[in-house]
Amino acid sequence: MNTSLQDLAIFFIVLLFSMSVHEMMHAFTSDWLGDDTARVMGRVSLNPLKHIDPFLTIALPLLLLISHSPVLFGAAKPVQVNFNRLKWDEFGGAIVGAVGPLTNFVLAAAAALAFNSLNPIWGTTAYTFFQYAIMLNVGLFVFNLIPWPPLDGSRVLYAFAPKPLQEAMQRIEGLGMIGLVFFVLIFYSLNGSLGGVMNSVIHFLSPTLITQL
Repeated sequence: MNTSLQDLAIFFIVLLFSMSVHEMMHAFTSDWLGDDTARVMGRVSLNPLKHIDPFLTIALPLLLLISHSPVLFGAAKPVQVNFNRLKWDEFGGAIVGAVGPLTNFVLAAAAALAFNSLNPIWGTTAYTFFQYAIMLNVGLFVFNLIPWPPLDGSRVLYAFAPKPLQEAMQRIEGLGMIGLVFFVLIFYSLNGSLGGVMNSVIHFLSPTLITQL
């Protein structure tokens, strides 16, 4: 992708909006299921300032984009949820976890519908905007479904996992973002194989959305 200043501006506008909606939906869903922690902390909001993490939201995606990484990682500040207060116990937690990636998939689908309706010309600002809107949201959808704490997929897996696996996941989640950084290092150390799989999935889903919607 072109990394001109204009493209970088579009990239971060789309990224901040997509992450803000993602995190807001986590907060809204946890509040709806009985835990008002995130709402009290002001996270039921589209204001990006409520959700930005300086390193994970800004520095890391920028570094990967400039270095032409085949896979872009990025994350906002995790929404604080007291899972013990949620309805339906672990399955309530799975719903809170799943709603984030599903939100990004819906945003990608909406961008694909708009792209097909407007049919922007290649190389224009509109084309670049929709390109990022589709691929970034598909990327966030795929990445967050990975079942590694604290990613959203881990919360879905946790609801169905046996006790020993749940305990292992709790230990990893206790590391917080250090655990996520460790996962990213593993991700890139395995000869790019995991990154290649994820990249293939993103580049399959993105055009599929455009052609099927």
